[in-house]
Amino acid sequence: MTSSKPLNINIGIMGHVDSGKTSLVKTLSTLLSTAALDKHKQSQERGITLDLGFSSFSTTLPSHLQSVLSSETDSLQFTLVDCPGHASLIRTIIGGAQIIDMMILVVDITKGIQTQTAECIVIGEICCAPEDVIIVLNKVDLIDEKIRSSKVAKVKEQLTKVFARTIFRNAPMIEVSAKVGGEKIAAIGGSKSTDPEETESETIGIDVLIETLRQRVRIPKRDPDGQMLFAIDHCFPIKGKGTVLTGTVLSGTLKINDAIEIASLRIEKKIKSMQMFRKPVQFAVQGDRVGMCVAALDASKIERGLGKFFLYFFFVWNAYKNEIVGTIEMYTSDIVCLLVCMLNLFVRKHLY
Repeated sequence: MTSSKPLNINIGIMGHVDSGKTSLVKTLSTLLSTAALDKHKQSQERGITLDLGFSSFSTTLPSHLQSVLSSETDSLQFTLVDCPGHASLIRTIIGGAQIIDMMILVVDITKGIQTQTAECIVIGEICCAPEDVIIVLNKVDLIDEKIRSSKVAKVKEQLTKVFARTIFRNAPMIEVSAKVGGEKIAAIGGSKSTDPEETESETIGIDVLIETLRQRVRIPKRDPDGQMLFAIDHCFPIKGKGTVLTGTVLSGTLKINDAIEIASLRIEKKIKSMQMFRKPVQFAVQGDRVGMCVAALDASKIERGLGKFFLYFFFVWNAYKNEIVGTIEMYTSDIVCLLVCMLNLFVRKHLY
């Protein structure tokens, strides 16, 4: 008997630095990957997100999907892609944009549109359809309750004018507080309380956001029969087991015992096992985030890049080196990066 598998939807969490993106992810998430919630030492030291983070939460299928999905799909899993907000990390942000189905644009309601907010709007225009974007007005708890309603209404009116000529023009705006009291007291994974009243007092608007996601979600286009292409974002060894490659299936299907090629190393490796957020799986299709274990692979030689089935020819652009902190890239290189990613997104959308 085939085990059930959730419908996976990848959501990009984007916005200006310090708008509360990671706090929002912490509150929503129930399962964390090995690269979640600023686990990197340098992220913790600097207090900002420096690399892509991945986590997830699951919910029941909304009624509009139950009638069109098979009985093998029994739940809805949202994979949250926590993207950096700092200007110098724009290439990492674009890397996250290539794998998303929906986008949450996080805006600090006390500051409004900021520099990187505008950059994220451009990325949203490239990657998403109008029905796949949601705007979150975060940190509403910092506004005095006596004037909160009028302040929120004023900000929404201003943002409506800003978004008038973008795909965000009809996007719902949801006011939330990912953690009442701010980032410094936010606990990893959100509230641990089982008391609904206590949980509600620690966040504002999260239930509304989740329900909005459920009602707006669509079945993404997935092609299980296409050529397999896997975007590697992290790699680490496990003593006595092998090396784990984590990432997202960009096209095709992965199965245990399949042989994949690491293009940058020109080597072929067989998949020993796979997990999806710590749950063993036998296969993964386009859009799924998985960790695959392979043998006899030096993790230190792996850069962020692509894995594929052996002998499938494709153009490899290996721009995402696994270096989190360094000198700020020249502006021209960021333009080249954006143009190449736009081309990649176009090809995936129209040719695969």
